[in-house]
Amino acid sequence: MLYEFAVLTTGVSQTLLAVPGIKAYVSAGEARGKLVGCWHSEFGPQNRVIVLRAFEGKKDLDAERERGLASTNPFGCAQYLTAVSMESFAPFRDMPPVKTGGLGPVYEFRSYILKPGALPETLDAWAVMVPKRTKLSPLVIAMYALDGPPRFTHIWAYPGWDERMSIRAQALRERVWPPSSAPHTLTPNMVSEVYLPTDISPLQ
Repeated sequence: MLYEFAVLTTGVSQTLLAVPGIKAYVSAGEARGKLVGCWHSEFGPQNRVIVLRAFEGKKDLDAERERGLASTNPFGCAQYLTAVSMESFAPFRDMPPVKTGGLGPVYEFRSYILKPGALPETLDAWAVMVPKRTKLSPLVIAMYALDGPPRFTHIWAYPGWDERMSIRAQALRERVWPPSSAPHTLTPNMVSEVYLPTDISPLQ
């Protein structure tokens, strides 16, 4: 399983206007992949929509990437877009496919730039700690980039912001987080953002 992580930046207050076009684009007959999440920004950079799609293999992902690059109306909402970023990711070891449903509605996206050569240790450490940490709150996906700088993104679901703060504090207190690979495998380039699901998102 591979994933495409697309960030769509829109004009001011136009994120939700873009959603109907996104729905039509990802469900078109020629589209590859499966929509698993579509969120709009809440905390962090504004006027953004994130589209997460799953692909059975690289052939389908590459074909859909080419479709997006060749389109005059990428994601069906070009009239609202000011920027588009499409990135390819692979799941962490033993990570099951994204399970959709009502896990949120608060989703935290955390992205880190790794030091060179640090991915193997990161995967080992996460394999140990994820089963313990996910007893407290659902991990939607942890995935590493297949292109660009070595980096990874993980997405956590919470029923609300207060619960997010409480659960993270509990994880630290019980020493089930962070993995032992942090912080020495990470650069200071760390980003945390919060997104809310759009109406078309299979993850709510």
